[in-house]
Order: sequence, then C-alpha cells, then structure tokens
Amino acid sequence: MRKHHPDNERIKREYFVLLKEAKGQSEDSVDAVAKAIARFEADTQYRDFKAFHVEQAVAFKRRLADRDSKVTGGKLSKATQYATLAHLKRFFQWLALQPGYRSKLRYSDAEYFSFSDKDSRVATARRERPVPTLEQIKHVIGTMPTGSEIEQRNRALLAFALLTGARDSALASFKLKHVDLVAGRVFQDARDVKTKFSKTFTTVFFPVGAEIRQIVHDWVHHLRCDLLWGDDDPLFPATRVGLGDTLHFEAAGIERKAWATAAPIRAIFKQAFEAAGLPYYNPHSLRSTLVKLGQQVCKSPEDFKAWSQNLGHEGVLTTFTNYGAVSPDRQAEIITSLGSRPSGAVGGSCDDMAEALLQAMQRRGWRAEAPSNPSTPVLP
Repeated sequence: MRKHHPDNERIKREYFVLLKEAKGQSEDSVDAVAKAIARFEADTQYRDFKAFHVEQAVAFKRRLADRDSKVTGGKLSKATQYATLAHLKRFFQWLALQPGYRSKLRYSDAEYFSFSDKDSRVATARRERPVPTLEQIKHVIGTMPTGSEIEQRNRALLAFALLTGARDSALASFKLKHVDLVAGRVFQDARDVKTKFSKTFTTVFFPVGAEIRQIVHDWVHHLRCDLLWGDDDPLFPATRVGLGDTLHFEAAGIERKAWATAAPIRAIFKQAFEAAGLPYYNPHSLRSTLVKLGQQVCKSPEDFKAWSQNLGHEGVLTTFTNYGAVSPDRQAEIITSLGSRPSGAVGGSCDDMAEALLQAMQRRGWRAEAPSNPSTPVLP
C-alpha cells in the first residue's frame, strides 16, 4: 500500500521551508502542520494534491470528527480538529498559487476545510485549566528523594522552575553561566537559551521561599565545586545511560551535556507529581501559579508590571489575558466581599488600576476621543 506520493513530498518540503525560513515558525509549529497534512494524505490514500477535489475536504472533516484520540481514547477534541483544518486550509490556499497547481486548484477550494461557526466557538473558547497551588508544588519538591545525583538534579529542576517560571525548553538549555546566585537572577539569553520568540530577558528569582532557593544553590554548588564544571556546562544535564549489573541499559548518573528536547523534563514532572499523590501538572502550569501569587502579593500596577516582565511578558495585558484569569471560587469570594466593604474604601486603588489600563491601551494604539459632552467619557 502506498505510503507517500513523490510530487506531494516535493511540494510539502517547499512549504515547510517557507514556514520555517520565511515565516519564522518554530520546529514544533512546522511539525504540527506536517502532522495535519499527513492525516489528510492518509485519508485520501496519498493521492496527488493536483487531483484534489472539494469532496475530499468534506469527507475528511466528517471522518476527522469520528477519529479516536491516541492520548485520551475518546474522540478528537474540537480544538484538535479546528487546528488540523486550519493548517490544511492555509496549505491549500498556498498550494493553489504555486506553478503546476494553479490550473488544477482554485484558491476558494481551501474554504471547504473551514470549521462551522458553532464548532469554531467551541474549539476556541477559553476554559479554566487546572493550576497547582504553591503549597502543592512545595509538597512535591519536599517529597522528592535525593539519594542519587539524578534525584538531586530532578528536585533542583522543579525548584528552579518554580523559582524562575522558566519554560521547559529554556530549562533544557540553561547553562551554568546564565545563573547568578549572588544577585538571585537568571539571564535568559536567546543566543544560548531556547526562549519563546527568541526573546532575551532577565528573571529575578521569585519570592517563593528560602528553602526553594537553597535547593537550587546546593545544586549549582555541586556542579561547580564538586564536579568542577564551568560556565558553558549545562545547568540540568542529561542522564547518562549504561549497562548495569543485569546487562540491561539503565540510568548511570548525569552526563556533561544538555537534553536534546524538553520531553525528559515533562517526564520528571509527571513522575514527581504522581509519586506525591497529586495529578500531573506540566512545567508550564507553574507560570500560572506564579501569576496567581503575583495577584496576591502585588500592591500596585507598577508591582504587577515588574512581576509580568519577570515572566518575560512585554505587556501586563499578556499576563492578565493568558494567565491571570480569576478562578470561579476566588471570583465568588471577591464579589461577596465587595458588598461588605465600606463605601469609598477602594477608590484610590481603582483609580490607579484604571490609569494603568488606559496607559496599556494607548501603548497598543488605542486613543481616547474627546466626548461632545465633557461629563461622559468615550473610548473607541
């Protein structure tokens, strides 16, 4: 049975190069596009893209909705279907403009990959995601074993993730030179560190507890003083694998090189949370934990701006929009307490927050227009 079509492979390669080199998309983003196209090719039994017909798109959408997820065992989520169809729509729009395909495809044919308005709203709706509490994370770190060098590394990894809010790709690529224990900060240098959008910024250690900072201090001291590693050695080295006493491959300490991907980091998180009797929270969820902590400890717009920058966000609205949703329980608590506050008790803080919001809107190009009635403020 055919597993590929030569002409399809050639044109796909051109498209992937375009996405990576001209559009600046990451390897993960290009892989997602490749997976979506591969699903469509398998569904059409690898027919030439030049033979595309809108009925193929309609049939693919129907079968995609009936497919089972390998992860959950249930049907593919609306979000997965939406993303898959969006990738295919953009690919066939591009394909219809390419030499050799212009006479075979119409640009409008790609519209048949569109999701229905109803399903699109379901797929793109923002939903509250589970976020670990600071106490839960500290509990996990506190219960992690430290008998071996690998176990010490794993515990330091979780502690450092909480201390800095760094993404898993950054955690996998940090070097010792990026960490300044005296100043209490880490320099996320995009020349070496795999940061989002290749952004370079400095993160000061978040105030999450002296015991968390001490774990990181002890690990860096071990690497520098006991192992005599230098600035360009990895902060979290990969696991060295060797033959054990039973002649089977097994973990045999740490290796003087970094992880190739962030997959081992997610595996360490999963094992640590499950061992502590808690559901798995991925490394990224700790950023949401830190945002919630910031909402509690920051007393002014300037405080939260600094907290937001510490996470690598250029604007406070990014932090609020993507991470700062108020949980339903906290929402009910706030609304209930508002009724018991004395009149005028929060006037000053509201004025400060309103001013900060206006400044953020103006930085994004929004302009307040002078109203015809001075007593009635108007925003576009």
